Amino acid sequence: MKGKKFKKRKDPLEGLLQAASPDVLRKLIQELASGRPEIRRECFEFLKKRVTLSAEEEASSEAEALLSLWHELEPDLCELDDYGGGDYGLVDHVSDLLYELCKGLKKKKIPHEYRQELLDEVLPYIRSGNAGLDDALYDVTYAACYDKEDLRDLAGRFEAIGRDWPIDRARRIYRKIGDHQKYLELRSHRMKYGGDYHDLAAFYWETGDKEKAVEVARKGLKEGVGRMDELRSFMIERARESKDRSGYLELHFDQATDGLTLKKYRAFKKLCNQKEWDDFEPRMLARLEKARDDERMKIHMFRKEYDKALVILKTNRYPDHPYGEDDILKVAADLEEMYPDEILSFYMTGLDNLNRSLDRKAYARKALVMAKVRHVWVDVLKTPDKWNEFGRKVKQMNLKRPAFQQEFAKVLPDWKVL
Repeated sequence: MKGKKFKKRKDPLEGLLQAASPDVLRKLIQELASGRPEIRRECFEFLKKRVTLSAEEEASSEAEALLSLWHELEPDLCELDDYGGGDYGLVDHVSDLLYELCKGLKKKKIPHEYRQELLDEVLPYIRSGNAGLDDALYDVTYAACYDKEDLRDLAGRFEAIGRDWPIDRARRIYRKIGDHQKYLELRSHRMKYGGDYHDLAAFYWETGDKEKAVEVARKGLKEGVGRMDELRSFMIERARESKDRSGYLELHFDQATDGLTLKKYRAFKKLCNQKEWDDFEPRMLARLEKARDDERMKIHMFRKEYDKALVILKTNRYPDHPYGEDDILKVAADLEEMYPDEILSFYMTGLDNLNRSLDRKAYARKALVMAKVRHVWVDVLKTPDKWNEFGRKVKQMNLKRPAFQQEFAKVLPDWKVL
């Protein structure tokens, strides 16, 4: 009945708890927490704040809470590992709990035997590497190490896995704790990439054997395959220190032309004086052929070689993914006044077949392309009649597609009156 107030009833559970003896309450909590790690963890978290404990008891309580947290997340982690990943919600949930586990370990209050138990639980998932959470799992293992001996034990566990990435982690640990013999032993197992040679060269440099460091780096420049940036940067610094201008520029040249971009091109040119640039420019242009099309066009535009940029553009179609290629479209826009017919043809490649049904997003994208086509005919070529003829034809063949008409009307100012 409207306006009538009901008396709030007392919670029956509260009455039962008040009537229960301490032994009964203890039995209740034990039964609820048994086999339910999330409830067990909540019990630890609740009681730790309300019960006075000795330092040893507090450490054990912290440890048990973290073990409960692990047992809480482990079934989901196992599912991710079994299926090679999962939906974003599940991945985020497990990742968040692993992060909480790390935070708890980093408080430096967890006894050694508990940390060892956690490592025993975590390492099989690192060995499997199938859950998609390797970084988070590695973070847990590092957080479980409180001193050099812990780290040495972890490095041995990584080494025993026998795969490149865990061995790389082991090698870093040995280097960190100063076990140079073990570091060099593992380092010698793989010397393939530029990054491998840089790692060894940096080790020798930091330990004072600078001659050996340079020797390793030079060998890496000759024999390394890929990932050369760090190694070249290391040798660039050595060349700068020794005032070796020629070697300094050669290294910068190799750095610039490894994945040549306009940004690298301009930076290297700025580094050279005129005589040096006159020597390097032909070599730089010879390397240009290996660069990506968009960067080649940008460099030719920078050099005012517009005809060469156009040749490359004509070998490409209008970008067909939703976000387009901003660099290619910018080059096309910059060439509109000089080569309007060619740029019009390029824009037309983005329209494809306009007499077919698509979703609204596709219509919206094609409308943006059509706006560029209209712009060239109306604003650049000054031939609005050609645009009107083409636009009317397209509009007519899509009269029964309302979404098409709506999207085109949004971006084409004269679409409704064509």
